[in-house]
Amino acid sequence: MSRDASTAGRSQSTASIFRRLVSGRFGSIILPAIILQSVLIGGGYASGREVVAYGAKFGSAGLLAVAGIFVGFTVMAIAVFEFSRQFRTYDYKSYMKGIIWKGWPLFDLLFVVMATIVIAVMASAAGNIMEQTVGIPYLVGIVGIILVVAVLTYFGASLIERFKTAGTGFLYVAYLLFGVLILSQVWGDVTSVFAAGNTAYVEDAGTASVLQSGILYVGYNLAIFPAVFFVLHRQETRKESVVSGLLAGTMMTLPFLLTYLCLMGFYPQESVMGAEVPWLPMLRSAAGPAVIAFYGIVIGWTLVETSVGAIHAIIDRIDADLERIDTGRFEEVDGLTRMQSGLLGGGILLAATLLSRVGIIALVAQGYTIMAYFFIALFAVPTLTVGVWRILNPDWKRSFWSRVGATASGD
Repeated sequence: MSRDASTAGRSQSTASIFRRLVSGRFGSIILPAIILQSVLIGGGYASGREVVAYGAKFGSAGLLAVAGIFVGFTVMAIAVFEFSRQFRTYDYKSYMKGIIWKGWPLFDLLFVVMATIVIAVMASAAGNIMEQTVGIPYLVGIVGIILVVAVLTYFGASLIERFKTAGTGFLYVAYLLFGVLILSQVWGDVTSVFAAGNTAYVEDAGTASVLQSGILYVGYNLAIFPAVFFVLHRQETRKESVVSGLLAGTMMTLPFLLTYLCLMGFYPQESVMGAEVPWLPMLRSAAGPAVIAFYGIVIGWTLVETSVGAIHAIIDRIDADLERIDTGRFEEVDGLTRMQSGLLGGGILLAATLLSRVGIIALVAQGYTIMAYFFIALFAVPTLTVGVWRILNPDWKRSFWSRVGATASGD
C-alpha cells in the first residue's frame, strides 16, 4: 500500500469513528457544549483582559459575578437549545425569526459586527503575544492563522466538528496547566484577598455593580450562540437540551473562574490588572520561557477556534438564504462553494486584523460593553420571554412554521 493510500485510509477511519461518536450522547449533549466553549474562549477569557474587566477588578466580590455568569450562561443555553429543538431552527436566521419576527435583520448586522470585534480582540492579543513569546513576526503569525481558518471553512462542518473537539481538549489542558502553575505559587495571596475582603482596585464593588458586570459579560458573549446551531439537530428530547445546556454553562464558566482565581494572587497589582494581556505577566512571574512560548501557541490556537466558529455561523446563514433562491433555470442555488467559503473566512479575519490595531483594552472596554446591551435587547430578552412562552405552549408550536412561512416571501 502506498503512503498516500495509507494516509487516506487512516483519515477515513478517523472520520468514521467520529461520525459514530457524534451519533450518540456525545453528539447530542457534549458536542454543543464543546462548540460554545471553543468559540467563547477567544472573546471571553483567552487573554485574561476580559476576566479583569468583568469580574476580577472587584477583588473578592468578583465571586458574585462568577455565580451570575454561570446562571446566565446555563439558562440561556437551555432556552436556546430547547427552542431550536422544538422549532428546528438550525441556523441563526431561522432562530431569530422565531423570536423577533421581521426584526431579524437587526441581529444579522449585530452578529457580523460583534464577530468581527471578537476576532479583532483575539488578533490583537495573538499577534503581539506570538511575537513576544515565540518570536514570530506579528503579520507572519496573523497571515498563517488566516490561512488555517480559510482551510477549515473550505472543508466545512465535519472537519470543524473534529477540529473543535480536539481543540477544546487541548485548550482545557493548557489553561489547567497555566492555572496550576500560577496558583501553586500564589495560593496564599489568593486566600488573603478573600480573608480581607479586598476590593481595592475599584471604588464601587457593591452587589448591584458586580451583578451588572456579570450580566454584561454574558450579554456580549451571546454572540457565540449562532455558532452552535449547526450541531443542534442531534438533540431529540427536552432532557438532552437541559443536560447539554447545564454542561455548556459549566464548561463556559470554569475557565473564567480559574483565570479569576489566578488574578486574585496578584490583586490589586497594576502591572497585572492593567496589562493588555494579564496572563502574560502572571506566567512570567511563575514559569520559564518554554511555558511562555507555549502560551503564545495557545493564544494562536484560540484565535483559530473563535474565528472558525463565528465565520462558520455566518457562512451557514448565507447558505440558508442562497438555497432558497430559484435561479429561474429549473434549479436552485446550493449555497457557497468551498472556495467561496474559504475566501469569505479569510476576508473576515483580514478585516478583523486591521481593526485589531485599535488595541485590545479599548476593544474590550468599549466595544464589548456596547455590544452587550444590544445582544441583551435583541437576543436574551426575546429568548427568555417570547421564546420560553412558545416552548411552554404546544398549541402555538404546531402552527409556528406556517406562520413563519407566511412571511418568508417578503424576507
